[in-house]
Amino acid sequence: MDGARFDKIKTVLRVTSGNFLEMYDFFLFGIYARPIARAFFPSDDPYASLMATFLSFAAGFAMRPIGALVLGPYIDRIGRRKGLIVTLSIMACGTVLIAFVPSYATIGVAAPLLVVLGRLLQGFSAGVELGGVSVYLAEMAAPGHKGFTVSWQSASQQVAVVCAALIGFAIANLMAPATVDAWGWRIPFFIGCAIVPFIYVIRRSLEETAEFAARKVHPTLAQIYETLAANWAVVLGGVAMVVMTTVSFYLITVYTPTFARNVLKLSESDALLATMAIAGSNFVWLPLSGALSDRIGRKPILVFFTLLALLTAYPALAWLVAAPSFGRTMAVELWLSFLYAGYNGAMVVALTEIVPATVRTAGFSLAYSLATTLGGSSLAISTFLIEKTGDKAAPGFWMSFAALCGLIATLALYRGRASAADALASSAARSTIAR
Repeated sequence: MDGARFDKIKTVLRVTSGNFLEMYDFFLFGIYARPIARAFFPSDDPYASLMATFLSFAAGFAMRPIGALVLGPYIDRIGRRKGLIVTLSIMACGTVLIAFVPSYATIGVAAPLLVVLGRLLQGFSAGVELGGVSVYLAEMAAPGHKGFTVSWQSASQQVAVVCAALIGFAIANLMAPATVDAWGWRIPFFIGCAIVPFIYVIRRSLEETAEFAARKVHPTLAQIYETLAANWAVVLGGVAMVVMTTVSFYLITVYTPTFARNVLKLSESDALLATMAIAGSNFVWLPLSGALSDRIGRKPILVFFTLLALLTAYPALAWLVAAPSFGRTMAVELWLSFLYAGYNGAMVVALTEIVPATVRTAGFSLAYSLATTLGGSSLAISTFLIEKTGDKAAPGFWMSFAALCGLIATLALYRGRASAADALASSAARSTIAR
């Protein structure tokens, strides 16, 4: 391996480290939804308690658009490197707060309020974290490999899911359930706090992207907001594209442990094993999809996977709930993983290409965060749909709706022309092959 390629790999690892922390903390909310509900949102009605927890989870996503609008233009003006350090610092504050807040029984109503505050801080930071990372990777990628490089933004999240699930699996098998409910669930959050200083150190070693550093003129904040407003249709189309990603991702990862235990009645260990398998599957398919999009373009992949999800999401879940088992759960979740990762591997890089360069971080982050507000609500929406319809496969309708949004957005954004981004990617790929 030559030195330049090795340096690229190190840079990707440093950039995506914050993504790892964000998804690690978010996923823990899904694993420990029940003990968190008991600790901070106690109620005589288990459904009400769980919904309160999921709504607090969704509150973080409601803050993402605000984070995108505040921090996105800031990063587009001051640089990618400095922005990634700022987002990590804010995210760490939210993580520490959630880990150390005493329970409702100890400090009363202040407990849920502080937990929600922690989620709001995490959401504010995450509103631009994914955008900052994706844009950084897109700008440092070698010609003809942008899709493959940017896909590691999402792939890093899968490593976080595996780590969180492994820790949860160990705790479930080494500690008594009562102990886990009482305080054992906090251990993974403490671990998240412990790795913050290491991530901060490696992020400080990042260099500014050459593309950003080469710009002679940087727009003012007012000019950035004006450009965003002028390109509202692109941002709105981006939102619809990302909805497919966020809904499918949170359904198959964060929601899976709760769905498997509460709806399918699987054991804690089986639920976490299925989740680890999903993350491993995602980790494989994401870069493959990104690399394929470098060869054939983004649009064919986006259209193919949205159609596939639209046609199969509900039937797959209906087949699962008809006769729940660990084997069926694995089969269905791995299929949904293929749909998510196949789509997302091309979608993230496509979004960095359709947004104007001068507002790339702000535009990407705003579109992504608005969509994630819906996707992050999937836990609450799925729980609500099952409760009100009595159909345990009802989350499949939600994923089908998200797929329809992605399909319509893709066709609208690429309508009547060959994508300039696709043409550029194909040209770069041919050039690379020729060399």
